[in-house]
Order: sequence, then C-alpha cells, then structure tokens
Amino acid sequence: MLAYSSSLTDAEWSILEPLLPQILPQKKRTRPCNWTKRELLDGILYQLKHGCNWEDLPQDLPPYPTVYGHYKQWRSASAIEQLMHILHGQVREQVQKKPQWTTLIIIDSQAVKNPCNASVDSKGFCFYNATNGLKRHLAVDTLGFPFFTHCTQASVSDDVGLVEILTLNIAYFKAKSVDLPKTTILLDHGDHIDGLIAALERACPQIMTKIRFELSTKPSKQEKAAQGKAGFVPAVARWVIERSNAWMERCKSLVKNFERTLAHAETKINLCFARLMLKRLAPTS
Repeated sequence: MLAYSSSLTDAEWSILEPLLPQILPQKKRTRPCNWTKRELLDGILYQLKHGCNWEDLPQDLPPYPTVYGHYKQWRSASAIEQLMHILHGQVREQVQKKPQWTTLIIIDSQAVKNPCNASVDSKGFCFYNATNGLKRHLAVDTLGFPFFTHCTQASVSDDVGLVEILTLNIAYFKAKSVDLPKTTILLDHGDHIDGLIAALERACPQIMTKIRFELSTKPSKQEKAAQGKAGFVPAVARWVIERSNAWMERCKSLVKNFERTLAHAETKINLCFARLMLKRLAPTS
C-alpha cells in the first residue's frame, strides 16, 4: 500500500495502537476483517485530509464500504471523542501540564457554510457573518487543543452556544476539586457574562466557585499607536483559538461542513484534532 501524506507513520502508530482496545467497541463474532486497523485508519484519515467522497478512496486503500462502515461504528461508540481526550491528556503531560485540569480555557465559535447535502436540522443563517450553515464552538487550552467541541446551527447566538457547550460538559467542572485554582474562561468581548452566569447556575449552583469569566482585551487605537502598530493586532491569548480554527482548515473535509448532522460534524472536528495531537506526540526523525 502506498504511503500518503495523511497516512500514519510508524511512530504515530506505536502511540495509537495500545489505545485502540480501550476505546473501540467490542467486535461481534463475525468473519475477521481482511484489513488491519492501521489500514482502515489510513483510509479514514485520507478522506479527512483530502476531502474526497468515500467512494473515491484510492484503490490501494481498503474498499470504501469497509472503511466507512468501521468509521460509522467508531463514531456511534464515541471512540473518536474518547481518543481525542486521551491524546489531549498525553500532549499536556508532554509539556509538564496537568493532563485534565487547566487554569485557562479559551472559547470561540466559527461559522462555516453548508453544501446542499446537509440536513435541515443542521442549517441556520448567521446574519453577523452572512453564512448559511453551522457554527463550530471550541473550548481550547493554551496549546490550542480542545477540551470540548460542539456544533450548532449558525443562527444560534454565541451566548447560547457557549451555555450549551459548558452545560453539556458540566460534569467536567463538577469533578474539579475546590482546592484547585479557578479556571478562567476567556471570552470574546461581545459575550454577555451576566446572562451566562445565570444560565449556568441553573444547571450547577456551585459552578462559579470553580470557574470565572473574563473578556479578552481589545487594544484601542491609542494603545496600538503607542506600540507603533496599526490595523489588526492579535488580542492577548485570543490568537490561540484563532489558530485552532485555522488548523481545521488544513483538512479539506472541514473547509465547509459536508456532514449531514451536527453530531457527525462534531466527530469530524474531534478526528481532526486527534490527528494533530498524534503528530505532536510522535517523535520526528
């Protein structure tokens, strides 16, 4: 089988192979697959990076019904989401950070267009960005890798999407010890903190003992002039999540949303970041 730019290297496979038994669903007693897990993953990653139809996978990769069939099984079992979380912990340990807890989470959304094959439930029009599609909400650490991902219709406001992503992952904050420092959640300057706090306290009354919100700073014209700068100036720490949004666009299947449902779109995002973290963990020759 030919090696493509999206294929797993030996170093990446040595990291990934031990994780598969704990995340993949137990296989039923059926005829053994003629293809290895590595070959199936190479097919999935090829489609992720190059954005082709599943039917157009190269002939030297496993047949597309086999590749897509396994991808659907792993997606249904949330195996890709589990893989992303495991790799995230390893990446944080690699740079001497706590694998689970952090003192800073940066949250932002990105509106992307839908093609004609998207379902009605995943479509919405964002007037601010003039985009008919969905919004990708990311909650990343200072490395730019997500703790949480979430997809909504593009018509959903950033405040509502923020409440949804935090409420869906409220168990993460409930499990955090009060002895640990509060987690600062850095927001865009357009978010409304008072409404967010009220909505989250309905889901978890003690939530504000473990987190705090902070609006990102936006340099004024006078501050930019004092620094000898003009035009767009990256806000402190906010550039991290903007870079994360740009990382996703390296995968042609994520330039637009080509998935039919919001849940399927979220899985593709998780797969993209799992691939990026695997590259970060693997030693380079």
